[in-house]
Amino acid sequence: MDPGLINDLCGMKRCEPFHTQLYALAGDNVWAEPVLWLSSVFIGIVACTLIYRGMKASSPRIFPAYLKLSQAEKIEWDNRGISTFHAIIVSAVAWYLIFYSGFFQHEDSKSSVVFRSSIFSQMILGVSIGYFLSDLAMIIWFYPALGGIEYVLHHFLSMTSLALSIYSGQAHLYLYLVLFSEITTPFVNLRWYLSLSGMKNSRLYLYNGLMLFFSWLFARVLLFVYLFSHIYLHYEQVKEIFPAGFYYLFIAPPALALMNVLWFYKILKGLIRTIHKTGSHHKED
Repeated sequence: MDPGLINDLCGMKRCEPFHTQLYALAGDNVWAEPVLWLSSVFIGIVACTLIYRGMKASSPRIFPAYLKLSQAEKIEWDNRGISTFHAIIVSAVAWYLIFYSGFFQHEDSKSSVVFRSSIFSQMILGVSIGYFLSDLAMIIWFYPALGGIEYVLHHFLSMTSLALSIYSGQAHLYLYLVLFSEITTPFVNLRWYLSLSGMKNSRLYLYNGLMLFFSWLFARVLLFVYLFSHIYLHYEQVKEIFPAGFYYLFIAPPALALMNVLWFYKILKGLIRTIHKTGSHHKED
């Protein structure tokens, strides 16, 4: 089969260079795509399991404060290790694809950036689904200890968006813009770790709060403005996305953006309180 014919056969997918790459590796094998999807999700689930167990085994030896925690706090401590690892991986890949590699930066006659994907970009989205499935399972199992309904909604929107994008091969640029916002997660988790370790009045807590504020402003507020601007400027291409993906593009990102703005307001208030407390503490010293 001619590799160029693959896009005609997959119709609505229009996913270049993904299907050309897949054909070069697997030829006409109809199971190649499902196997790629399922294996990447499985890798994500296994990685989360190993990290959780690694956190559970190493934390008592590395962090003295861990031994003083309640059982519920220990579970959340270990769980946040998973989200930190996922955030570092996907935000690094998103930065590479969006800002460094030029994969989404150049228009050509073969494919628009709206319909551009690759085996690599597909696999990382699958791994991310594996993480969200694992984390959502823990959130539901220990509900509401690991997060309330807003976390369930966030994970559901994220997983559905990822699944639609993997299935179609479309809108990977917008998915990776959203995934880049995970760069704020390590700062959120460090804030929680420091608070639980009795270090809320420390300089490190203050500096982490500042990093959280500015990273959130850039990755979860300003970058979403860019995302919506890109959709507007490329609307002629965006409206060719298959129906479920097209309509979901106007559901999930706005909902996530709204949650990001509300959380940003809480972060701003918390940072102001921390600055006042830290300043007062050091004056007393």
